[in-house]
Amino acid sequence: MDLIGAIDALDTRLRWLSAWTIHNANHLRESRDGLKVGGHQASCASISTIMAALYFHALGPNDKVAVKPHAGPVLHAIHYLLGQQNREQLERFRGVGGAQSYPSRTKDHIPVDFSTGSVGLGVAVTAFASLVQDYLVAHGALAEAETGRMIALMGDAELDEGNIYECLIEAYKHDIRNCWWIVDYNRQSLDATTADRMFRRFDDIFETCGWRVVTLKHGKLQKAVFAKTGGKAIEEWIETCPNAEFAALTYQGGAAWRTRLMTDIGAKRGVKAILDAHDDDALGRLMTNLGGHCVESLIEAFDQAQDERPTLFIAYTIKGYGLPFAGHKDNHSGLMNPGQIASLRESLGIVEGDEWEPWAGLGDNAAASLKAFAEASAFATRRTNLDAAPVPVPAIPAPEGDEQSTQAAFGRILLDLAKSGHPLADRILTTSPDVTVSTNLGAWVNQRGLFRRSELKDVFAGAKIPSAQKWAGHGAGQHVELGIAEHNLFLMLAAAGLASPLFGTRLMPIGTVYDPFIARGLDVLNYACYQDARFLLVATPSGVTLGPEGGAHQSINTPLIGMGQPNLTAFEPAFADELAACMEWAFDHMQRGADGGSVYLRLTTRAIAQVAREGDGWKADALKGGYWLRRPAPGAEAAIVYSGAIAPEAIEAWEMLVEDLPGLGLLAVTSADLLHRDWSESRAARWRGGRRDKSHVETLLDALPAHAGLVTVLDGSPAALSWLGGVNGMRVSPLGVDRFGQTGDLPDQYHLHRLDAEAIADAAADLYARN
Repeated sequence: MDLIGAIDALDTRLRWLSAWTIHNANHLRESRDGLKVGGHQASCASISTIMAALYFHALGPNDKVAVKPHAGPVLHAIHYLLGQQNREQLERFRGVGGAQSYPSRTKDHIPVDFSTGSVGLGVAVTAFASLVQDYLVAHGALAEAETGRMIALMGDAELDEGNIYECLIEAYKHDIRNCWWIVDYNRQSLDATTADRMFRRFDDIFETCGWRVVTLKHGKLQKAVFAKTGGKAIEEWIETCPNAEFAALTYQGGAAWRTRLMTDIGAKRGVKAILDAHDDDALGRLMTNLGGHCVESLIEAFDQAQDERPTLFIAYTIKGYGLPFAGHKDNHSGLMNPGQIASLRESLGIVEGDEWEPWAGLGDNAAASLKAFAEASAFATRRTNLDAAPVPVPAIPAPEGDEQSTQAAFGRILLDLAKSGHPLADRILTTSPDVTVSTNLGAWVNQRGLFRRSELKDVFAGAKIPSAQKWAGHGAGQHVELGIAEHNLFLMLAAAGLASPLFGTRLMPIGTVYDPFIARGLDVLNYACYQDARFLLVATPSGVTLGPEGGAHQSINTPLIGMGQPNLTAFEPAFADELAACMEWAFDHMQRGADGGSVYLRLTTRAIAQVAREGDGWKADALKGGYWLRRPAPGAEAAIVYSGAIAPEAIEAWEMLVEDLPGLGLLAVTSADLLHRDWSESRAARWRGGRRDKSHVETLLDALPAHAGLVTVLDGSPAALSWLGGVNGMRVSPLGVDRFGQTGDLPDQYHLHRLDAEAIADAAADLYARN
C-alpha cells in the first residue's frame, strides 16, 4: 500500500470510528436522564484527513500536539487503531470514567500533550511551550536532538479569540521557532458561517509576526481540472463564491452544483465539457476536493515546512465532510440518525456487529498492511508523560527585619536563593507581565538575567547611566519578561509548569502579577490548573491596602478565587516567617505526584511589625491553614480571626478587648483554602462511610466552647472567613471588603471598609449584643 493510499484509508477509519463513538453514546447507550450526549460528528469529519496525514506521516518522535476540542473523538480513534485505547473507553465516551468530551491530560486514559476545551487556549499554549523548549535547550537541560515541534490543530472560529493575537505578539518578541498551527478552515462556527473577508487578513497578521503562511485551498483533483480548458473559470468561480453559498451547495450535492455552475459560468468556453465529463457524484467530489481533504496536498505541505520557522497552515475543509449533513449550517451539533449511520457503515463494507473492529471492512491482507503502516509511524512509538526527578528544596529562612511587607520579603527570599547557588535556584524560571520591578522581582533578575535566545545588551549599563536594574538578556537568563497581558502570563506558567511531563526536565516557574488582575487571566489560570501544570503564582499588592492606587487596582474577591480553584492552594501570610514557610512548602508541593499542585500567594506592600516567636511550634499548624497567635483560655467566649495584612489591626483589637473578654483568642488564618478543603474532605469521609478524622479547623476551634463567637476580618471578601461559624455552629460577625474601594491612605481605607481595630471591637460587641 503506497503512502497516499495508506493515509487515505486511515482517514476513512478515523472518520468512521469517531462518528460511531458519538453515535453509540447518543443512540445506543442507555440514557438515564434523557439529555443529549453530543459529540460533534461534523467537526470530527472536517479534520480527520488533516489528523491522518499529521499523525501517521508528519509527526516526529518529540512533537507535541494540542488537538482542537471538538476533534477529541478523532484523537481517541487514532489511539484505538494503535492499540493504546480500549473499546470500553470509547463506549463510555462522555460518561463517567470514559473518554472525555475534549482532550484532557488528567482525565483521559490516553496520553494527551495539552488539554483543550476553552477555545484558543490550547492553540496559544503551544507557542509558549516552544519558548520553554528553547529555554531548556539554552540552559543545557534538553538536547537539541530531542526537541520537537509544538503543534496546534485549531478550528477557524478559534481565530476570533483575542488570546491568539496576544500570544502572537509575545511569540514574535521572543523569536519562537518549531511551532505549527494548522487551521481546520471549514468556515462554519456554532452559529453561522465565518466572514468571507477574514481570510486574507489572517495572512497579513501572521506574516507580519514572522510566520510562514501556507494556504491549502484546492486539492489535486481540483488543480488538475483547473489546468483544462474552462478550468480557470471554475477556479475563479470558487475563489469568489461566498462561504455560506459554498456550504449550502455542498449540502445540496452534485445536481445543485451543476445547475449553479451552468447558470453562472456555463456559457464560458470549456466549462460545460468539464461538467458533462462528471456525473453528479463525481461533480460533488470535485467541488469539495479542498486542500484539507487532499492527502497528497497535506503531505507535500508538511514535508516542505521542515525548517524551524513558525508556520500557519490554512487548510480549507468541509464541515461534516463525507457525512450526510456536510455543509449544512446546523451541523455543528448535528447527529446522524440510525438510518444514516447504517448507510455509512454499509458503504464502508462493515458488517453489522463489527462496528468497533479497528480494521473492519478491509480484507485480511489490506488490514494487516494498514495496521503495520500505522504502527510504524513515529507517533506510535514516542515517549509520553516523562517524569523528571525531584529537585531538593533547601530550608528557607525568613528575612530579618523588625518591619517588613510580605512582598518585600518575597523579593529578598528570591535574591538569597539566587545568590545561594543551590540547585533549586537554577530550576527557577520567573515571569511577569511588565510588573517585574513593582512585584519585587528586580533583584532576582539583576542576579540571574533576562532569558533571550539572542544576546540583549543593557544599553544603560553600557553607557554608565546609573540604574537599579542591571538587566542583560542572554541564553542563561532565568526571567521571561512579558507584555501587559495576563493571558500570556498564565499560558507561560502553564507551559513551564508542564516541563516535566512534556520534556522530562523539571522547572519551578514563578509568576508575579498584581492581585486584582488575576481576574483578567482567570480562564487561563483555570486552564493551567486543569491540566495540572505546576507553578507558584505570587499576586501582589492586594486589597484596599494598596490605598492610593484606587478601586481599579484593589482586589476584593481574589481570596475566593484561591479557595474555589482546584489544583491551586492559596495562602495569605501576614509575616515574613510565615511567607518563608509557605514558599518552602510550595516548592515541595509543586513536585509532588497526585497530591501536589500549584500554589498562590496573596501578598501585600504594607510593612508591618513582625511578631516575636518562641520556637517553631506554630509552623506546622500554619502550613495546615491556621494557628493560634493567642490561644484562647478555657471557657473563652470569643476569638478574633484574621488573614494577611490586617494582622496589626487584629492584634490591636485583641489588646483592646482582652481585659474585658478574659481569655480572648486570636487565630491567624494563613490559608482559608486549606482549612476549608480539609474540613470538606473530613465531612465527605463520614458520608462515604469511612473513618472520619477531625479536620484541622475543627481541632483549632475546639479550643472554644460551641456557644462562643467569632469576629472574622481580612482585606478581601468577608465570605472567605465567615464560613468558619458553620464548623462548630458558632456565631460570626464578619468583616471584610464587599464594595469597590477608592483612593486614600490606610487609616481612611480601613475606617471606610470597617477593617480597623475599632471596627473589630464593635463587631465583638455586636456578638454579645446578639447573645
